[in-house]
Parts: sequence; structure tokens; C-alpha cells
Amino acid sequence: MENNLKILYIGKSKENKDSLTDTPVVSFIHAENAMQAENFLRNEENPDAIICEAIIPGGDGFQMFQWVRNRPKFNEIPFLLVANEFKDELFKDAFNQGIDDFFVTPLPSVSDLTGRLEFLCQFRKKLTTSTGEIKKEIPYKMPVTKRIFDVLVSFFALLFLSPILLIIVLAIRLESKGKVYYISKRVGRKPFDFYKLRSMRTGSDSELSKLAKDKNQYNTAAKQAEIDFSLPCPKCSELPEGQTCSPILHIRNHNICDYWYSVQKKEVAKSKSAFIKIVDDPRITKVGKIIRNTSIDELPQLINVLKGDMSIVGNRPLPVYEAELLTKDAMSKRFLAPPGITGLWQVELRGRGGDMSEEERMRLDNEYADHFAGNNYSFFYDLNLILRTIPALFQKDTV
Repeated sequence: MENNLKILYIGKSKENKDSLTDTPVVSFIHAENAMQAENFLRNEENPDAIICEAIIPGGDGFQMFQWVRNRPKFNEIPFLLVANEFKDELFKDAFNQGIDDFFVTPLPSVSDLTGRLEFLCQFRKKLTTSTGEIKKEIPYKMPVTKRIFDVLVSFFALLFLSPILLIIVLAIRLESKGKVYYISKRVGRKPFDFYKLRSMRTGSDSELSKLAKDKNQYNTAAKQAEIDFSLPCPKCSELPEGQTCSPILHIRNHNICDYWYSVQKKEVAKSKSAFIKIVDDPRITKVGKIIRNTSIDELPQLINVLKGDMSIVGNRPLPVYEAELLTKDAMSKRFLAPPGITGLWQVELRGRGGDMSEEERMRLDNEYADHFAGNNYSFFYDLNLILRTIPALFQKDTV
């Protein structure tokens, strides 16, 4: 890549165009619509990156992305989508379709943007073979023997355990008001509704952020917990009064420059553990403590197994707030395996009692995921984990 980044910008936002035009480190090419962009890409030298608005004259950013990715000669070019405002559905669509990054107007500072683009250019080159074709990810397929086993075990387990479930449901209802079951969004290989018997007071989710800050087992150091809008930006302090080093953001009645906001945001992200385990969680009820210690609260997940959301054995599905933090390759590898009721880290460490570090848990999740690479899956390996789970059911801690 040359010293100057050659960017093709597709769209009509004057604010974004000006931010790219005013810097010497970017060579800027502008196309107002899809037709102009396609003509440029057909006839000119490839750009280093493409930034496209979500809505463009004559189409949208997703159509432009598909046009680019359908042509192998553009495989090394990162494609970024930029929207006028953040919409959760738009962000998810961009992620699911494989768009390299997603921004909201205004664009980040030039230094942050160019740093991100340089990383994405290198990343896409690593994905590309010498023939210019993207290395295909091996599609995940649930082994047939595993799925048959899951259906049979979950069906007969629900049938035989139904009397116990009825007694527990009654006990939960008598101790505290509210629904006896609990549904939350979890992430395995895809998001799904996750079922459990309620073991906490109704409405206790609102206490999680404070408890995670004070009592999370995986927190190892006191770091910046949130963005401090009162702290002055060191770069802006060196400039004449009234000038800022980057565009001003207006967030919750606060004004902060984009550079300083990004720096603090990274520090906050470092302080957040990917996993949360509350030590001596005060939200748990008396019945909840019993059903957690015996893992009875997990029994409704057999319904998830019947539906195909989960497997009997796999890596634990994560709450959305945890899954969002697992973005590095070393962490996200765990998602190659199906989500499960029990798994390797439970039988290795949970059954022994004692604490477990975040690194240990990730290592064990990844170790199980390795069994789904190629033809490594073994039904008897899963069976061994199930047998080792039984002594781990009666544990001392409530996780």
C-alpha cells in the first residue's frame, strides 16, 4: 500500500466528503451513485478501500457491497458502510452480510479512520489466497449422530423429570411473585431465546451493571469504568481557544471531541471482562440457591435442545453483552462449536469448586471448538463429558 490511502467514497454527504478532502494522507475519489462507482471500478486502478453510504441514488449500500464482492478482483478491498443514524437492524444486516465495518456520520477522525482502514486492508490480504480468491470458511454442520442423541435425550429427560419440574415451579411461585421461568437472549452460533427456571428476584437484571463492577470474579484490575466527560482532551488543550483536534460529539448533554471520546472508549472497553460471574450474588432467592446448586434451573434448556437452539454438550451460550466483547479471533473461535447445556469448562473446573480465570475458560471453550474442525467430532468424547458432568451437578458455588 502507498503512503496515501486511496479511498472511493460513494454517496452525497457533504460532511463526510469534506472530512476526507481536507487531509493530505487520503487520496479521495467521489462517486455520487452506484453507476458512477461501478464505472470507476471497471475502468480505473483499484482503490485501497470503499466507503459507501447506506442509501445512495439508484440503490443502497448493500447492493453495492454485493456487486463488489461478486467480483474476485476486488476481494482485497475493505468495504465500509456509513449511515446517517445508528439503527440496530441496519448494523446487524451489515454484520451478517460480511461488510467489513460500520460507521455513523460524522466519520471518525482522520487518524482513527486511516488506522482502521490500514488494518482492514492487511486483514483482507491475509484472507486472500495467491489466486485472489477469499479463503472460504468451512460451513458448520451439526453431526447427525449428535443431533439424534440430543433429540432422544432431551425428549425422554423432559418426560421423566416433569414431576420434579412441577414441584420446583410451585416452590418458586410460593416464594416470590413473578413468572417461574426466565427467558433471555443468548448467543451461540446465532441469537436465540434461552429458557431457565427463575432463581433470582423479579426485576433483578437492573442490578447487574453495579454488581458486575463490584463483584465480578473476572475483574482483575481497577480501570476506567466509564467515559469521563469532564476530563479535557490533551490535544485540544494545545490548540488556540475555540479550536478542537477533531469534530465535536454531543452525547447526553455533554460535548466531547471525537478523538478524546474514542481514546476513553477504548480504555473503558479494556476494563470490561468478556465474562461475568457474580460472587455470592445477592439477587438469588432461597429456592434459587437450591436449584442452582443442583443445576435444576437448567432443565428448561432441554426445550432449547429439542428446538435445535442448543445441544446437550457444547460451549455455554453467552448473554449478548458478553458475546459483543468476543471480537478477536482467539476469543471468537469458541463459536465454532454448538451452544450446550454442559461442556468442557464445567466438568474441568466447575465441578472441582474454586475460581476460574477468564483465560482458562476461553482456553477450554476453544479446546472443545477444535473438535468441530474438519472431521474431529467424536460422539464418545461428548458421552465422556456427560458422565463427568454428574458429579459437577452438586456444586458449592452458584454460577
